[in-house]
Amino acid sequence: MLFINNDSNDVYFNFALEHYFVTEKQMNEPLLVFWRTEPTLMVGKYQNIYEEVDVNYAKQHDINIVRRPSGGGTIYTDLGSWQFTFIHYQTQREIFFDDFTQPVIVALNRLGVPAEFNGRNDIMIENKKISGNAQYKEKGITVHHGSLLFDTDIEEMVRSTTVDEHKIISKSIKSIRDRVTNIAEYLSNDFTAMDFKQYMVKELMGNEATIYHLTRTDIARINELADQLFRSWEAKYKRNPTFTRTTTHYLAGGKLSVSLNIKSGRIAELQLTGDFFSGEDIEEFCQKLVGTRLDEQAIREKITELTDQSLIYNISNEEIATAILDIPQRNID
Repeated sequence: MLFINNDSNDVYFNFALEHYFVTEKQMNEPLLVFWRTEPTLMVGKYQNIYEEVDVNYAKQHDINIVRRPSGGGTIYTDLGSWQFTFIHYQTQREIFFDDFTQPVIVALNRLGVPAEFNGRNDIMIENKKISGNAQYKEKGITVHHGSLLFDTDIEEMVRSTTVDEHKIISKSIKSIRDRVTNIAEYLSNDFTAMDFKQYMVKELMGNEATIYHLTRTDIARINELADQLFRSWEAKYKRNPTFTRTTTHYLAGGKLSVSLNIKSGRIAELQLTGDFFSGEDIEEFCQKLVGTRLDEQAIREKITELTDQSLIYNISNEEIATAILDIPQRNID
């Protein structure tokens, strides 16, 4: 495994770095990047920013907003948080977490931190979240990235995010403070954030660590990609069109919102959003459903025609069809 030495705190650069090593400079072995950011709100690929983030507060307090290339929910990060990225070049379409989260959990356990996986995409300590994880696929290549709350400003996290009330009610949790914690609280006071990084990199890389240092050419191209793919207004907000009807469903694989425009009883526009994960092209799938009659037989037959594999991690195609069809008849013109 190669360790990519990256000291940038620019979130747009850091996500562009992932993209660069997936699409333009593929290496001969898996990669690990360990990085952090200035105060940032990372929104999942399929989420509506306005439902997840206090945009005005973020602007007033110089908090970056970025749309991740992966699914999952919104997280707040700052210089008290660490992010880790694994890039595996073996072709793999399915979403899977254990291969990437387990080494992190083992490393934390060896440090005396009682971390464990929660079964979906979080690493927890005593039922409090310290790490959210997400994945995406690009040409079959797996990119897995996760957060590690080491000494994050929890108060700022609370102020800058809009919490989905259903999630709190459904888990009997009063506030964000009650469901997240910092790793530093379980370590001695003299164990710094940099100590933590050095420890984790050593544990994850093992004794055969090889370091790759970014070249000037690498950095210049990554900066170009950051501007093109992550920093612009379009990159952040283009996934938030206006729809005449939206329904929301809470399923095993996460929150799934279906937004529809309907003309003459057929789908004119369709968008699937939420904090779910997918190894498929959701936008292409939605586009191929445009023109389909909004009735049960037509929708189910079309979905079966389009794919014989599960489109969304832990949400069946049958459940997707049911969610699309969950619209009052008065909304069909």
